Amino acid sequence: MLETDAVAPDSEASTEAGVTRNPYGALAAAIARASTGERAALARLDPDQPLRPQAIAALSRALVDTHLEPENWHPATWRRWALVAHGMALAGHDSAARLGAHESRVTRLLTARGDAFTQLLPRLLRLLASRGVRPNWYELGPLIHKESKPDSDAQQEAETIRLGIAKAYFLTISKSEKSR
Repeated sequence: MLETDAVAPDSEASTEAGVTRNPYGALAAAIARASTGERAALARLDPDQPLRPQAIAALSRALVDTHLEPENWHPATWRRWALVAHGMALAGHDSAARLGAHESRVTRLLTARGDAFTQLLPRLLRLLASRGVRPNWYELGPLIHKESKPDSDAQQEAETIRLGIAKAYFLTISKSEKSR
């Protein structure tokens, strides 16, 4: 059973059951290959509400296609992966993108914690999608998984991820101001 939380984008395949250590790209590809109805079910799901049957079915197929094994996951793990899949269905995935390079509202996301983070993320993703910006889930996926865990190690890792995103954002702003 793989309940991956944060992994490096260039991780090699695991020797256990042939599962890749970084399933974010594989999940994005599975969602891109999914039927229009399944993508719509994932895009419509509300991460703050109980999952509906069509969303569970679409999410399960995408997770299994990604070689994740959700059968024994805790409800919190399902919610985290549902939020990731929901975001991918809304905005897509671009492994070369830097989230902080595109939208100043990202700073709100970086300062949000707990429920505020979970509520703000889909709004930000809809905004990015409306502007044709596909976020990098190698950044966001681990942040979602770490943010929602109460233990201090996970929270520290979430802060490290936030700092990386913020650093990229403020470097981009600084470079654009210098080029004016």
